Formats: sequence, structure tokens, C-alpha cells
Amino acid sequence: SVEYCAGPMAEGRKVPRGAFKRAQTIVGIHSDTAEAARLKEDKERQRNWKRWGPYLSERQWSTVREDYSPDGGCWDFFPHDHSRMRAYRWGEDGLLGITDRQCRLCFCVSLWNGKDPILKERLFGLTGPEGNHGEDCKELYYYLDSTPTHSYMKALYKYPQCEYPYGKLVEESKKRGYADPEYELEDTGAFKENRYWDVEAEYCKDSPDDILIRINVYNRGPEKARLHLLPTLWYRNTWYWGCTHEGCTMKPKMKKEADNLVSGKHDTLKKSFFYIDKGPDGTQPPLLFTENETNTKKLYQLDTYTEYTKDAFHRYVVEDEKTAINLDCKGTKVAPYFVLDVQPGESKQVRFRLTDEASQIPDGQDAFGSQFTEIFERRIREADDFYDTLMKNFTPEQKLVARQSYAGLLWSKQFYHYVVKDWLDGDPPPMPKPPESRLCGRNSDWRHLFNRDIVSMPDKWEYPWYASWDLAFHMIPFIKVDPQFAKDQLILFLREWYMSPNGQIPAYEFAFSDVNPPVHAWAVWRVYKMADKKGQRDQKFLARAFQKLILNFNWWVNRKDPKGKNIFSGGFLGLDNIGIFDRSRPLPTGGELEQADGTAWMAFFCVTMLDIALELALCDDVYEDMASKFFEHFVSIVQAMNTLSGGKGLWNEEDGFYYDHLRFPDGHYEVMRVRSMVGLIPLFACLVLEDEVVQRLPGFKRRMQWFMRNQPDLAKQLTYNPEIEQQDVFCHLLAIPSKDQLVRVLKYMLDEEEFLSPYGIRSLSKYHKDHPFKMQVEGEEYCVSYVPAESNTYLFGGNSNWRGPIWLCG
Repeated sequence: SVEYCAGPMAEGRKVPRGAFKRAQTIVGIHSDTAEAARLKEDKERQRNWKRWGPYLSERQWSTVREDYSPDGGCWDFFPHDHSRMRAYRWGEDGLLGITDRQCRLCFCVSLWNGKDPILKERLFGLTGPEGNHGEDCKELYYYLDSTPTHSYMKALYKYPQCEYPYGKLVEESKKRGYADPEYELEDTGAFKENRYWDVEAEYCKDSPDDILIRINVYNRGPEKARLHLLPTLWYRNTWYWGCTHEGCTMKPKMKKEADNLVSGKHDTLKKSFFYIDKGPDGTQPPLLFTENETNTKKLYQLDTYTEYTKDAFHRYVVEDEKTAINLDCKGTKVAPYFVLDVQPGESKQVRFRLTDEASQIPDGQDAFGSQFTEIFERRIREADDFYDTLMKNFTPEQKLVARQSYAGLLWSKQFYHYVVKDWLDGDPPPMPKPPESRLCGRNSDWRHLFNRDIVSMPDKWEYPWYASWDLAFHMIPFIKVDPQFAKDQLILFLREWYMSPNGQIPAYEFAFSDVNPPVHAWAVWRVYKMADKKGQRDQKFLARAFQKLILNFNWWVNRKDPKGKNIFSGGFLGLDNIGIFDRSRPLPTGGELEQADGTAWMAFFCVTMLDIALELALCDDVYEDMASKFFEHFVSIVQAMNTLSGGKGLWNEEDGFYYDHLRFPDGHYEVMRVRSMVGLIPLFACLVLEDEVVQRLPGFKRRMQWFMRNQPDLAKQLTYNPEIEQQDVFCHLLAIPSKDQLVRVLKYMLDEEEFLSPYGIRSLSKYHKDHPFKMQVEGEEYCVSYVPAESNTYLFGGNSNWRGPIWLCG
């Protein structure tokens, strides 16, 4: 409804214009720190400070991009066991690593404790089918620090000194069901008596293309222990596939220039130089060389065109196969080989430097002299200054939490490469042709999609692919540290090589056509408001986004309102298992689901677009027409939500809550009386139309007045004070529920036996613990009950639960 504001307006008194103002918006970076200066240089393209970063994925194996199976079985087509010997087509992965923004040259940490069956080059975890609660990383690793330009970064990995229990983790998890907890690495006894290594990777930049690296290893165990350490530098394989799209290259080259120096040459990178310092014992480590090529002989019993393959370092170190490496000291992959003996409680450090020819260390100058440590210390101080400026009123404990949270956010930026057309059609011969079934399978209607960008990920192991609504939320905290990145990411997903020609925004790689909640416009609006001070805001960014968001809005209206009644059926909408059925699949009953959350999200989309249009109209009156359009569309959705289906819409007067309706093929419907987040989302869609704004937009004001006079069927949904209207003062609250409806919904939301918990709002009411919602369909019972921890279903893989856990924190 549209309600008049409380207080003076309700009493019919004269209200001064401008009396109703929103809370002041907190804006982004405005400091004179060194890191802020680097952000400015990068934004203005003076210096490319973000060329290098933590863009290397933690998992490329078992992703959709690497899956060429006939049935879409990505978990089985490229398993972890293949990852050490099989070249990736669309990306790379590695442990605590870095790469450039196009993932051409990569660096990571590789380890062997003398007992494991394989060299530890990447994180291990269970696939979706293996885990009793879906895919799950079985490692302990931590992102500790990062600045937004990645001028300083730090991360930690905990590596057991005993044999890593790969088989035990898989076998024990097979025995467990969804009612059992996950079997974690700590449960295996791998860290008994603290017998493990802390492996700490630190990076800093002296200039955009001069990267200093130090790796510290700490023996946390009670006895002296040995660690084999192979910091690895390699080129992503962009040459083998015969492809012609952007990013495909001739084969690059690495070669040994001196005992402590490796040079590299790549078509699209400046010549690189990799400097290796002496080890803790004062000696230069040997350099191991190989090629980043698939070991076809071991995998497929086919001859390889080179005897030097991706798994050479594993074979050399773990299997003692001394002929595995290229003794001519050249290839596309190199690693200095350190063997470190460390006393209990002590640590050792190794150091490296990666530069291009412009930053090359002059002959005779020590790449690791006192200035190496000084650069690290300076970058750490600058990182402290940057975050201290952002967190002036934080306690020390709050600073630690916030700073590591930002580290996680910044380390989760990942190079993402997926060209759907080439993935569907396959690469030219001699590469095998993909199965015909793929041409009408997963993502086959997204042939235009060409992704080769740095993208913010939900997680670089469990979700090493973007999810569009997750990304929209990520951009809100990004505003505080890197507003330009936030803007660029939001625009990126509206560009022609992401957004479908029909206006849909891609959801995620498992199913780009799935539907995420339409929060992109809200993220654009918040980033616009929070990134800059009033009067300095980026209207070009806002206008660019608004044009494309109109296409997305129209896609929703045309595709997700099947009856044209302003009641939307969006699908799962990011809430995974919250419904009694899988909302992304055809219903077992037939018919369709009229969704309270889908409809509320569209109302939310409407008021956000209205807000944006009003802002743009202040500088260009062309946008007043669009503001009127979104105002009227919002009112139509409100009417439908509150009055359709027997006069009550998706509102249930008896319970005082919003529910989905299951509409059967014969036209009758059943109310799905599940009290969940679905019924709270209608509270999100609200907007205050301020007098100060409306009075400056005469075209919008006239249309709004005409609409309220001449659309009685819709105007009766509006409540306003006619005495205030006569004073020519506007201050209306646009919202879905009326005041009475709002009070009734809040009674549930603020009830500790329903939604309210000490830590936030439950996704499903606790009421359903003792009163599960059940439904019989053709002899099969479907049930939704309160499950506050792990999921008790395998919907959406079983590792995401919206039937009780808190997703909105208080």
C-alpha cells in the first residue's frame, strides 16, 4: 500500500517541505593513504596495480567448464585424482596462489610431507555425490590479509605431518547419511599432538609488475620434521586446444638463465623474470622444469607428444622418478625444490621475486637485499594505515574480525573463463568432438556468453563460479574498500557478453537459466549512493546500469508472470530447499506455483527502479516517464498480491501471513501454509516518496495525481491523507502490506518461538519443529519441517539449508 507518514501528517497539519529526509548514507574511500593513491592510479589507468592478484582458483577440477561428458556429470568427468596430470581447458588452480588478470602466468605453493601419496598442489575435498551434505572442502586454510590493489596479501594453510587421509575422508563420508554430521579433517586425527605445518604465503608489490614473495613454514609439532617445498610458477595451457577465440596463444617458454633466475616469454605478456633466493641453509635450490601438458599415457594409454607432463614434479619428488623432469632446464612449468628440516616450534623462510622486463633487477644488484624486507614492512604499514582509516571507531577485536573478513572478500576474486559456444561445439581436431547431447543440454541456450574476467566468487573452492545475486550482495562491502571494482562488476553482468539478448542475467554455471532474485538494481543503487558524497555521485554509472536493468525487468515481466496478472513464479530464487518441492523443476502436481517471494522481489525491483528513475530525472526530465511507469507497475503488483485469488491474493487473512499458492491445472489452488522467509520478503519492498523530490519533478507529480484520481480499482489500494494532499505536500510510503498487515507479519518475525533468534532471523519458523507442513501427491508424502542445522534433504546438493538456519543476521 501507499500510506501517509505518521506524526504531523496523520494529524493533518502543515508539513514543511524537506521535513522527511533519509538517513545520511555512508560513502566510500576518502583518504590520503598510500593504498587509496594506488586505487586512484588504477582507476585512472595510470598504473595497473590490479593486474596481479589472488585470482587463481582453489578448484578448477570437477567444474562445469571442464566437463565434456554426455550427461553433464561434472563431478565425475574431471575428478581430483586427474588434476595433477591433466591440463585444464578453461582455467587453473593452486594452493594460496596468484595470477595475472587473464590467468596466463600462475604461482602457487606445492608441498610434500614425505608420507602423502601425492604432491600437495591444490586443496582436496569431497564432490557433491561423495559428501553426505554435498561437496565439501576437507582442508584448513585461511585468508589473513589483503589490500584492494593486492599490494599486500597474506594467507595460511595447515598441512598435516602425517599422511593426509584422502581415502579415509571419502570412505567414512560414504557411510554417513544426511542425518549425520560431516566427517571433517580434524576428526581423522591428522592434527594429533599438533603435528602439522603452518605454511604462510605473503605477497607484496614494489610496483604493479614487481611482486615480492616470501613463504614461511612453521613446525607446530613436538619433534624435528622435514618438509619438501616446491613454490611453482607455470603458464596456463592456452596453446594445445587449437582454439581461435580471444585468449588462445602460441606456446610460451620458460628457461633457466642462472642458478637463481628463470625467464619467461609469452605472446601477450612482457618478458618475465623469476628470482629465487638461497634457501635457509645458504645453498641455491635445484630448479625443476616440465610442461603444463596432460599425461595422456597414464590417463588414456596414449602416447604423449612430450615426455614432460604436468605431473612431473609429483613423479620426481613422491615417486622418485628422476627422468620425469626436463634436464635441459626449459618448459612451461618450473619449481625450485627446497628440502627443509625444521626443529619443533621453529620456522624457516624462502623468498622469491617475480618481475617483468620493465621492473627487472639490474645486473649486480641483489634482488633480496635489505630493501626486500623494507618493501614488505612498508606495504604492511600502508595496509594498516588504509584499514585504520576505514575503521576509526572500531575496537581492536572488531578491527581483526573486519580486516580478515575483507581479506576473505578480496582473496575470493577469481579469474573466470567460459566461452559457451566453444565449450558446446568443442575445439578443432584433433581434439575429440563433444557428444551431440550437449547441444541441447546444460547452458545450450547461452551461446552468446563469453566470460574471461576477474569476478567476485562466493568461495574459490566450494563455489569457484559466480552466482549473480551473491555477487550483487558482495558489492556492498566492496564499496568501503574499492568502489570502482564494485561499479565495474555490476556493469559487467549487464554487458552483452553476459546478459542474454532477452534480458536475463546469468545465474550460475550449473544452470545459467535458473533465476536468482532480482537484486542487481538494488546493488547498483546502493553502490551509487555509498560510493561518493552527494553532489559528486557517478550519474553516468547509474544511467548505464538503468538502461540495461530495464531489459532485465522486462524479461521478468514477460517470462515469470505466465498469466499476466502480476503474480510471479520465479523458480527457486536462491532459497534452495525452502519449498516443499524443488521450485526449479516442474511440479509433481502439474500447474504452477504463485510465489510470494517472487512477486515481492518484483515489487522490490519496481521501487528500486522507481528510486533510480527519480534520481536520474532530477538532471534529465526524460526519466520522469520511467518513474511513472515503475510507480504504477508497483501499485499493480501490490494489488495482485493483496487481492487476487478470491480477493486476498497471496495474503492469508486467517494466519496474517503471505504464502505461496499452488495453482493446479484445473484452476483451483491450495495455500502452501509454510511460514518461511518467503512470507517475510514482502517487507523488503518499500520506498518513501519525499516531498522535496516530487516537487522538483512536475511531470511525475501530475501523472501520480492523475493516476490516483482516475484509476479507482488501483487507487483503493492506496491510503493517504486527503487534507495533506490538499496542502500539495507529498510524503508517501510505498509498501506491500498495509499497516494492519505489517503488524501481523511482525508479530511472527519478532516472536522467539517463530522467526526471531538471538543471532538473527530464522529462514523457517520454529513453529514447524512441532508442526511440519505435509502434503500428499500421488501416494508420496512431501514435508517441510524446522531443521536448524545441516539439511535433511538432497535438494540442490544437500549442502545449503533454508529450513531453519539464519541467513539474515541481527
